[in-house]
Amino acid sequence: MGITETVALSMGAAWASGINLYAALFMLGLLGSTGQMVLPDELQFVTNPMVMGAAGVMYCIEFFTDKLPGVDSGWDAIHTFIRIPAGAILAARGMAEIAPAAELAGLLLGGSLAAATHATKAGSRLVINGSPEPVSNWTVSLGEDTAVVAGVWSALAHPWVFLVFLSIFILAMIWLLPRIWRGARWIFQGLRSPVKGSGRSLPSSPPQVPEDER
Repeated sequence: MGITETVALSMGAAWASGINLYAALFMLGLLGSTGQMVLPDELQFVTNPMVMGAAGVMYCIEFFTDKLPGVDSGWDAIHTFIRIPAGAILAARGMAEIAPAAELAGLLLGGSLAAATHATKAGSRLVINGSPEPVSNWTVSLGEDTAVVAGVWSALAHPWVFLVFLSIFILAMIWLLPRIWRGARWIFQGLRSPVKGSGRSLPSSPPQVPEDER
C-alpha cells in the first residue's frame, strides 16, 4: 500500500471506531478476509474469525441498544473507554508499515480523531434524546451505521475521496462540538431544576402546639 492509502485506511479506522467500533472492525475483517481489499500485515488480525465473530455479536447488541433513547447515552458513556483506545490502536497498527515514527504519529492522531468523533456522536445523541419522539433517534442511528460502512469501504477503495470527506467532517466537528456542548449543558440544567425545585427543607424544630389544645 502507498502512503496515501495507508493514511486513509488508518484514519478511516480511527474515525469509524469513534462512531461504531464493532461495525468498523467487522467491515475491515470482511473486506480483508474475502480478498476485496488488501490490508496491511499489521491489520490482518481483524480477519481472524474470532475477532470478526466477537465484533459481529457486539455490533448486533449495539444495533438495538443504540436505538433506545437514554440507553444509547449510557452505552456511549461506557464505550468512552473502549472506542478511543481501540481507534488509536487500529490507526497505529495501520501506520506501522511506514516507520516506527509513523506508528507513534498514528497512535496520537488516531486516538484524537476517535475521541473527537466519539464526543460528537455521544453529545449529539444526548441532545437528540431530549426530543420526546424516538424517530429522530432511530434515523440518526441508522445514518451512523451507514456512514461507518461507507466510510471504511471508501477509505480502502477511494482513499483520496475519503480524505477529502474526512477533512470536511473534521471542520464540521470543530463547528458542531461547542454547540453540542451548550445543548447538552442546557439539558442537564433542565433536569436538575425540577429536582432542586421539588426539594423541601426540614423544619429546624418541631411545631409548637398552642396552649389551649394541650
